[in-house]
Parts: sequence; C-alpha cells; structure tokens
Amino acid sequence: MLAALGGISGTASADLPASATIRIGAATVVLNGPWKFSTGDDLGWAAPDVDDSHWETVDLTPAPGAHDGDVGLPGYVSGWSMRGHPGYIGYAWYRLRVTVDDDHNTPLAVAGPTDVDSTYQLYVDGKLLGGSGRFSGKTPTVYSVQPSVYPLTGVPAGTRTYVIALRVWMDPGDAGEDSGGIHIAPTLGTLDGVTELHEVQWLQTFKGYVVDAAEPMAFVLLAILVFALMACRSRDAYRWLVVALLLTACLRVNQVLFYWTHYESLRTYDVATAVLLTPLTLAAWVMAWRDWFGLKPSRWLSRTVLVLTLVYVLFALVGRPWFAPAYGWATAANFLVMAVRLIFAALYLCTVGYGLLRQLRFSTCLAALTAVLMGIGLFARELSSIGLQGIWFPYGVGVSRTQYAYAGFSVLLFVLLLMRFIRYARAKWY
Repeated sequence: MLAALGGISGTASADLPASATIRIGAATVVLNGPWKFSTGDDLGWAAPDVDDSHWETVDLTPAPGAHDGDVGLPGYVSGWSMRGHPGYIGYAWYRLRVTVDDDHNTPLAVAGPTDVDSTYQLYVDGKLLGGSGRFSGKTPTVYSVQPSVYPLTGVPAGTRTYVIALRVWMDPGDAGEDSGGIHIAPTLGTLDGVTELHEVQWLQTFKGYVVDAAEPMAFVLLAILVFALMACRSRDAYRWLVVALLLTACLRVNQVLFYWTHYESLRTYDVATAVLLTPLTLAAWVMAWRDWFGLKPSRWLSRTVLVLTLVYVLFALVGRPWFAPAYGWATAANFLVMAVRLIFAALYLCTVGYGLLRQLRFSTCLAALTAVLMGIGLFARELSSIGLQGIWFPYGVGVSRTQYAYAGFSVLLFVLLLMRFIRYARAKWY
C-alpha cells in the first residue's frame, strides 16, 4: 500500500526525459514526462517508430500539493489551453518512451490518467489497451474519466522499452480557460502496486461524491414526510414541495450516476442536467415556497414561471456548444439563459421575502433560512460569479458549498415538517 500511496501523492514521481531508464522495484512511478505532444489526429502516431522529434514538449509535473478542484485527486496540472493552445477543441496526442530495468519478470501495469479533458485511448507499443470513451463515431462519445488499470503483458525479463501514447479528445462541452488534455499523468508500476493505487484513486473518487449520493435519499425521505403531511391536512398545498424535492434529488443522483458509472455519456448528462432538470427545479421551488408561506395563488406568477421555464429549456439547448455550432447561437443563447436565471433568482427571493414579511414569526424565519440554504445550491453559478468560494477540501476530500447548504437544508426542512405535524395534531385533538 505504501507504494500506491507514494505514487498517488507524487512522492514517487520522476521527471522523465522523452526517453529514460527507470528501475521499478516495488514502486509506482508517475509519468510526468516531459511528453512529446501534438494537436491533430493520426492513428499512425500510436506506432513505436514514429518520428516525434519535431513535436512540442509538455511537462506534466505538478506543483507541490496540487490537486483537482473536484474530489481532491493529487497531481493536477493545467491543460493545453494554458500551454499555448487557447480555444483548441479536438484531438491531440501525447507520446513517451520509457525503458524499465527489471531482472525478475515482474508483471507491470499502467494506471490511466484520472483527469482528462475529455476522454482518451491508451496505446502501448502501438497496441490499444483501452480508454474512457467510445471512439467509433464521427466524434467520440465521452464518459467520465475513472481510475483504470492496464496490465502490460508479453514482455520478457530484463530491460524493457515501452512507447506509451495517449490519444486525447476534448469535447466542446469541456472547453474552458484551463481545459484541454491530460491534467493528472498516468502511472507505471508493478501490477500489484498499480492495483493498490487504483483502489486508492477509487476511494478518493467515492468520497468526493458520497454526499451527492446521500442527499437525494434525504430529499426522497423528506418528500415522503410531505405526503404524510398532506394526508394530515389535505387543504394545505404541498404538491409543489414534493415535486421540488424529487426534482432536486434527480439532479444530485444524475451527478453521481455520471461520475461513478458509464451508464450516461457527457452529452446525455449535460442535456438532463442543464437543459431539463435545472429549469424545472428552479420553477418548482418558486412555486413550492409560495405555497409553503401560504401566499395567495396568482395567475401572473404561474404564467411567468411557465414562460421562464420554457424559455430556459429552449435556449439552454440552443446554447450547448455541440448544438449547431456553425450558426453561432451559443453566446446569445447563454446570455438569455443567464438573464432567465437572474429573473428566477429575483422571483425566488421576492417570494421568500414576502412570505417572511407577511408573518414575521419564528417558524417563518426558520422557513426563510431553509429557503436560503436551498437557494445557495440552486444559484451556485451566480454565487461563484461574484467570487464566493465554491469548494473546500477538509481532510483532502472535496466538499462543495452546495453540499454543505443542502445538508443544512435537509435538517431544517425536517424540523419545519415536524413542527407542522405537531401543530396539526394539536388542532385535531384540542
């Protein structure tokens, strides 16, 4: 286990020239490079004898303590957008020649890179070992990049030379200021060492999203309590609260489904989250708080929320970077989506604020605080845009502002529901 931990933390990493001799022993070695790098695509570049002397040189050595901004995997470096290729979207290749000195015929393996924009294929000596996406179509189908182990077989004991090539595709959906290519380098080592490293990487990934998996269960349980509350007093309107809780649960589950499994591609995840679930959830929460605070139903609010939701869905779809990019609609569509989100935020705050002022007492203050915590998650994009920190790394594990807010929301909503249960019981028996 020490070898695996050393590899993932970077203490066993080595700055390798384009061709180097390393002694594996019982360790794992992070292949920081420098690698040979070229944009473009040619399957012939996987061959060991390709002349890459004129390619660029890319060093993947991370700064001390560097980690990704999501779950906290160590060894993070900037993508090609920060290395002379801003705005580039498409294929690129990385190549590295490694000579391993080993007299014991120790089984070796490569741990695939754990952070890549957006997907990759790994070749060793011209042979495809695997990857994180499907490359059969006109453009690759992208899935989440997960920890992977690729055994190296069929090489006799003694000095062994490998040419490792990574074919990388960046999807338009991942384009950004620091995007492009490999962010965490692959690792070479003994099969046992790489397998243990793989387990450590998966544990870190699991810990990073376990809260996202737990919160939907809490939301579903809260929805069940609301159903019970409706049975106690049917004349109170809680239907929108049930819908809002279930939609929020779907949003969180969808994130876990994408990052923990390969059931959902990047574009399917993008459509489900950004185009459908997000606008529906915003609409449902505006209506849910209107009902919770007992505000009088109004046609203008219902119609406004309906129109905003339809506009959001339409322009969120048009604004996807892969949707009809030749027409140049994305910038205008995304601006309209941003405007709609701000209108939703205003409606949300006005609804909560009016409900608070209408009956200024402890229960409504508690409900307003609960609504604010939910709003922190719903409008996370806007909060980040004004400079509020979005993620912390206690004990090396990424925990987002939204996760903290939803945890507090779940506790407070449970208290609010319990208070209403008690109030209804007293009204019935006394």
